[in-house]
Amino acid sequence: MEISCGIAPSPQTTELAKLAENLGYDRVWLFDSAAVYEDVWMHLALCAKATERVGLGTAVLVPHLRHVMATASAVATMESLAPGRLALGFGTGASARWCLGQPALSWNYLITYIEQLRGLLRGEVVTVDGQPCQMMHFRTTVERPIEVPILISAMGPKGQKLTQEHADGIFGIGGGDFSMDWQVQMANGTVLDEGEELSDERVKLALGPWYLMMYHGAYQTDPAADGLPGGAQWRAKLEAERPEGERHLVVHEGHVTEVTDRDMPLIDAAGDMIGALSWVGSAEEMREKATEAAAGGTTELLYTPAGPDVARELRAVAEALIS
Repeated sequence: MEISCGIAPSPQTTELAKLAENLGYDRVWLFDSAAVYEDVWMHLALCAKATERVGLGTAVLVPHLRHVMATASAVATMESLAPGRLALGFGTGASARWCLGQPALSWNYLITYIEQLRGLLRGEVVTVDGQPCQMMHFRTTVERPIEVPILISAMGPKGQKLTQEHADGIFGIGGGDFSMDWQVQMANGTVLDEGEELSDERVKLALGPWYLMMYHGAYQTDPAADGLPGGAQWRAKLEAERPEGERHLVVHEGHVTEVTDRDMPLIDAAGDMIGALSWVGSAEEMREKATEAAAGGTTELLYTPAGPDVARELRAVAEALIS
């Protein structure tokens, strides 16, 4: 089973990618959410120039954020910078779209976009928005066809079936065997130092960003967040900050990367629940979880560290699972 890591595009991304390569990670995946992170393609290019071996990928691209021709051009550029090292993950973009006040994309939209992209990368004439389009790059080091593996993030049965039909691999959270050669299991969490507890500040800040996804996601089906610990008070405070129609501009701040001051009371009140959605434990316990994931069909474990010291998290997991 391969071990990869997922990082949010930020000023620290290039150094973290270099660290991941040196630690032996197989691939560095970068997140895509234009409202909360810096540009995924610019940072992939910087990572390509700063590294030599490690694979690079998008986890996951949100089609509506950029025209399919822009994505095709970005893929061609990356192939010239890091030949054979790129993989493309796509999704319907629930959280990235929520940040824009929009619902997740339909599966039809996503699959159409992927098929258009494949055609463009093959050098074909593709109909986009009712008009024929084709890559017309004149000066380029990469000739068509350009072959890049495509994976899809799919949690439900409909998406999983479409992924099996239209993609080279699948992203999941809980693991499982989807009868595909490339099965990526996403996992967040932290390796505990000897004597550390879930209530320790470092641990809470490392686990908090992914724990808070429960609240951020539940808010989209308001008032579902009220049923979570401290949810009603959190929602009332959030809604007092912005008028109706603008609240999506603040609810997802710090998305899976850091804990905001607004969200900190939820972390303090979480207790042992803070580790419920994470891989958390000693190095030996992490190895046991990884062994179980591989036995269940996972071919690549995608570790997504969070909190104020991502470098520490990458080192600890590499020591547990790679060294």
